[in-house]
Amino acid sequence: MSNRTVNVGIVQLSCSNDPASNLQKTIAGVRDAAAKGAKIVCLQELFRSLYFCDVEEYENFKLAESVPGPSTDILSGLAAELGVVIIASLFEKRASGLYHNTTAVLDADGTYLGKYRKMHIPDDPGYYEKFYFTPGDLGYKVFKTKFATIGVLICWDQWYPEAARITALMGAEMLFYPTAIGWHVEQDAETNEDQYQAWQTIQRSHSVANGIPVISVNRVGEEGNMRFWGGSFFSNAFGKVIYQADHIAEEVHVEEIDLDKSERYRTHWPFLRDRRIDSYSPILKRFIDED
Repeated sequence: MSNRTVNVGIVQLSCSNDPASNLQKTIAGVRDAAAKGAKIVCLQELFRSLYFCDVEEYENFKLAESVPGPSTDILSGLAAELGVVIIASLFEKRASGLYHNTTAVLDADGTYLGKYRKMHIPDDPGYYEKFYFTPGDLGYKVFKTKFATIGVLICWDQWYPEAARITALMGAEMLFYPTAIGWHVEQDAETNEDQYQAWQTIQRSHSVANGIPVISVNRVGEEGNMRFWGGSFFSNAFGKVIYQADHIAEEVHVEEIDLDKSERYRTHWPFLRDRRIDSYSPILKRFIDED
């Protein structure tokens, strides 16, 4: 029998244009997860508001707050009350004209452990994040919580194996991805399915390559021209999906994660052992042009 397991909760919700209401709804979700046995609870990306990056609108900067700040103060108290770790994605105001897409980690006694600032910032139709967010400057991070050493990345970071690898090499025992992604309301079903499968597959590959579980938490609901696809999921240390949430319904789900399985997978499939770190310097180039 394994002796290193941890119950991990996800809170997959729809959001309104009322930040206070969204926060209270999220708090209720954390309480629900804790009641179901969760010890670590991950919230979806930018849970306090609608996904405002679908437009370039200066008024939306008023949604930002300091981190640590008002929301982390509330969530720290909640974490201490419930004895759970909370992973909270927030719109950070660092200074006037300087903003980040940031995730804070609160330990089970309410201690603020620190924050990760999103490194990869997209700029696509419906995802105008470069208008709002400065790329992260804290580097990749791990957080030594009461229950596990965790790595946190954010949404667009999902597509970059380099980010997952570095975070794993820093000692992360599992990777968390708060995210906000969906389908255009007029998009056909086949394209929808292809996009979701690509999104899930790339994250499962991070489990396989690094021998650690991945937990990805998305939102649901229709906002503007976007229908967020939910589908939050857990993959084990070999990339197997052990739970996938609904594409439409709100869900609070708790899954037991066996951390000892990473030892088994890493021993039998020793990808870290066989890395040729002496050959990887070209990865630091934007593109490898021919001479």
